[in-house]
Amino acid sequence: MKNDTWGRVKEQLLESVGRSNYANWIEPLELRKVDNGVAVFSVPTSFMANWVSRNFADTILTHLKAANAPASRVEFKVEPHQSQTVTPVDTAPVAHEPTPVTVQETPAADLPGAPLDPRFTFDNFVVGKPNELAHAAARRVAEGGPVTFNPLFLYGGVGLGKTHLMHAIAHEIRVRDPKLRVLYLSAEQFMYRFVQALRDRQMIDFKQIFRSVDVLMVDDVQFIAGKDSTQEEFFHTFNALVDQNKQIIISADRAPGEIQGLEDRIKSRLQCGLVVDLHPTDYELRLGILQTKAEGYRAQYPDLKFADGVLEFLAHRISTNVRVLEGALMRLFAFASLVGREITLDLTQECLSDILKASERKVTVEEIQRKVSEHYAIRLSDMIGPKRVRSIARPRQVAMYLAKHMTTRSLPEIGRRFGGRDHTTVMHGVRRIEELKATDSQIADDLEMLRRTLEA
Repeated sequence: MKNDTWGRVKEQLLESVGRSNYANWIEPLELRKVDNGVAVFSVPTSFMANWVSRNFADTILTHLKAANAPASRVEFKVEPHQSQTVTPVDTAPVAHEPTPVTVQETPAADLPGAPLDPRFTFDNFVVGKPNELAHAAARRVAEGGPVTFNPLFLYGGVGLGKTHLMHAIAHEIRVRDPKLRVLYLSAEQFMYRFVQALRDRQMIDFKQIFRSVDVLMVDDVQFIAGKDSTQEEFFHTFNALVDQNKQIIISADRAPGEIQGLEDRIKSRLQCGLVVDLHPTDYELRLGILQTKAEGYRAQYPDLKFADGVLEFLAHRISTNVRVLEGALMRLFAFASLVGREITLDLTQECLSDILKASERKVTVEEIQRKVSEHYAIRLSDMIGPKRVRSIARPRQVAMYLAKHMTTRSLPEIGRRFGGRDHTTVMHGVRRIEELKATDSQIADDLEMLRRTLEA
């Protein structure tokens, strides 16, 4: 791949990720080679390699493909430079762009928190039924004032908006009160800093930084599960901040009680505040997200023509992950711009064939029955058999509900797979679970966990 191609891709990335993220994470990358479909970039530090790989690899690869680069994967290899560029601890108002500072050596305890994505604000967060409670809670915390619940714990599957809300809270707090010390980072970064501080004998500095903030935000806390020493320090940091009435905001991919390897005392602490679930998106929310994103892209590509029905098609076909949905739309606009074609359904299917194919995974009724039987510890033969005791009937209704919503089978077909039951029996079971889901948190949690398992 020619360097001028990478240069054009970088220009697209500047628009895609924003000036701050570009300056801190994209500009330092150096393309070394493209070999056997792998685009290899050099980065100055392992910290940067991990961060870019986790947060920008998919975006970089999408733009490379849109530029017809022969790359199907990206890798980041550490090649230390004479100096390294880091961002100082960011306590300035969000309106100010972080200024890179070049230093020769950075103590572990002074490593910066993760940068905030300028796109992730409340104004850009599309609200629907699956996320309205989480959005309202995040807004309440961002408004400041007396701490009413501590911590705020947001959880949900990949790409449902947890990180977006975390960034939005930080942005809003800094706008409202620029003097507040807000520290946002991932649980992996917390662990990395802790290990570095231990190694460099800088634990006093580490403790001082983390226990002097006004708002501590830790993303993906499930990653400290099983790390005993890190959990110990996290627990003491948590307690110290709560005792000072400082706000703590945590996110994870599951509820505190479901995180295996997490100490009971930490689970208890996390559950003492407000725990809010971001549910999987529904069609209306996905369409709203696409419409909002499309407005921005249309402003960037005013000459592009956009056929009716494309957004509706994508909202139907890509249903499990908002990041994949947004990435698909970004690729579509970039591809259409590069080839100079109208965005039609045919072009959409051509450009996004790999994403659409991956989204076609079919869940079977039999697979649902097996997973539900395992979850409720009942025999599969009992589920499809004649028994009507509550311990069997309720899981059977849960399985019918999931079969109705996760497969294309008709009610009569579903009934036949449940021991030849009539379609009215299936309809009754589905309605019963819909009623219980709104009033029984355990049923709602069971449905969510089973759905995630089946979609994985």
